[in-house]
Amino acid sequence: MYRRKVFFWSLSTALAGFLFGFDTVVISGADLALQALWQTSAFFHGTVVMASALWGTVLGAILGGLPTDRLGRKKTLLLIGVLYLVSALGSALANDPWVFAAFRFIGGLGVGSSTVAAPAYISEIAPAKDRGKLVALYQFNIVLGILVAFVSNFLLSDLGPQAWRWMLGVEAVPAFVYTLLIWMVPESPRWLLVVKGDEARAVDLLQLVDPNIDVQQAVAQLRRDHEQTLHGETIFDPKYRLPLLLALFIAFFNQWSGINAFLYYAPRIFEAAGLGQKSALLSSVGIGVVNMMCTLLGMSLIDRVGRRQLMYVGSVGYIIALTAVAIAFSKGVGGFVVPLFLFLFIASHAIGQGTVIWVFISEIFPTHLRGQGQAFGSAVHWILAAAIPALVPLLFDQIGPAPVFGLFAFMMVGQLLWVWQMMPETKGVPLEMLERQLH
Repeated sequence: MYRRKVFFWSLSTALAGFLFGFDTVVISGADLALQALWQTSAFFHGTVVMASALWGTVLGAILGGLPTDRLGRKKTLLLIGVLYLVSALGSALANDPWVFAAFRFIGGLGVGSSTVAAPAYISEIAPAKDRGKLVALYQFNIVLGILVAFVSNFLLSDLGPQAWRWMLGVEAVPAFVYTLLIWMVPESPRWLLVVKGDEARAVDLLQLVDPNIDVQQAVAQLRRDHEQTLHGETIFDPKYRLPLLLALFIAFFNQWSGINAFLYYAPRIFEAAGLGQKSALLSSVGIGVVNMMCTLLGMSLIDRVGRRQLMYVGSVGYIIALTAVAIAFSKGVGGFVVPLFLFLFIASHAIGQGTVIWVFISEIFPTHLRGQGQAFGSAVHWILAAAIPALVPLLFDQIGPAPVFGLFAFMMVGQLLWVWQMMPETKGVPLEMLERQLH
């Protein structure tokens, strides 16, 4: 019975990831139409129209730890649903690029905040042995949202010059459903004890979510965290240097794979490789399918083989795929060669970084600093996720796709070395024990 409840609460929370994935990718279907409609330059289109949600995401990630720690995980998750709903309706009805950018920015606040609150909440209610796959439900919902956005864009693409409004507006439906579901989840027991000092409710919920937990040991550690909370510790204290660096590097390498740049501009990249517009949109749907299937594979493996092994597999796949794409563009190879290797690229991401990043960051910080730590890792991730895709249209115009993909391949060699030398394994270790090991 407890497993069903924990799964339902985790899945409801993870739907924030569905909205994240949908919101991130739905703009790709409107990309060229919006640039033609408002006759904007490549630089303005990339940095304002297309990247406005990403700038909001950066701010949401930076500030998301504040409501997550102070208001609680549940209230923050509710606020995220409202942000997504307002953004979907507003951007669909916008009549100029600045109003459009403002509403996309609001949606970005929801995306950034969700990368803080949702993984933190799920990690705190999940039993240690199931934590990897339950937190990875968030990532699965991201890729499901990506797939649904690609399919939705494809199905709505024939509605004429106003098709982009429908593409963006349909997000209001899942945003409303998500907000209703969050009303039904309880607050995090670890947050209740560490931040609010409510030990009675916390103990009841801890026993409910994991009957096998050593409650006395867990509560003793959480009491110590509560005392440290009162003393005003931050993640920048010297004793937390290791988890801080781990969060920094996994987020840094995640974006230097080029994943968000690719997801934002998949149809444009496929057209640059020689596919027609309709074939490019259909290939984008294929990317969404591969992404979802390989994420399911990663979820099934993360609590069996561990986080490091998935990162090894993903890193090697990245290097092969990105190098091949760079060579294909440099040699002018057309047809389905580029899509084929981009399918390998997305598969490598889904099995490796995609499955691991939000699980890993949610595990490595102590409870009283989890919101701060999640916000730090998310902020690094989203600053790069805003900067890199914003420059892609300009870089493609100025130097072409081959050097861009070559740079991404080089950075993934760096990721492989980092996993080998620095990344610890966190599989199956209780959060309180990880706290003692890493700090």
